[in-house]
Amino acid sequence: MCNLITDGYKYSCGHYIIEHKLSKIDCNNQYCIYSKQHRNPCLNCSCDRFYGPDASETVLGVRKDFCPECKPWYRRDGR
Repeated sequence: MCNLITDGYKYSCGHYIIEHKLSKIDCNNQYCIYSKQHRNPCLNCSCDRFYGPDASETVLGVRKDFCPECKPWYRRDGR
C-alpha cells in the first residue's frame, strides 16, 4: 500500500483530519491502484484501493471541538 505525507489538525475527540496531502510514497506494488506499477487498464480489478497509514503527519494545530464525524455523536446537551 502506498502511504501519504500529510498535514492536518488534531481534534478533542482524538482524530487527526488531513488538511493537505503533501506527497505520496509509492509502494511499487502492481496490486495497489495508487502505485505507478499498477496496470492501467486492469481487467477485473480487485487490487488494493486504500492508502496505508500516513508515513508522516504534521499537526498544524489542535482544535477544541469534535471532528465532523464525531459531532453528531457528542451533543453538548448530554444526549
